Amino acid sequence: MCLALPAEVKSVDGETATVDLDGVQLPISLAFLEGVEPGDFVVVHVGYALSKVDPELAAQQLALLKSGAPSAEAAE
Repeated sequence: MCLALPAEVKSVDGETATVDLDGVQLPISLAFLEGVEPGDFVVVHVGYALSKVDPELAAQQLALLKSGAPSAEAAE
């Protein structure tokens, strides 16, 4: 199964961006998108931004993922 996740763009340097994914800062490629700016939300899959996404939709998707994820306490 493949999973693409929404992430907030924190900085852009040419065709590379740093995104925040639930507190984790990751470098990603912007090779498939143009006009991405800090503050935008993008869908990220295997290190590439695939599309821009509305911030409200991104928040809903992340909340849905978190609601179905087991907590760290449950794993103990």
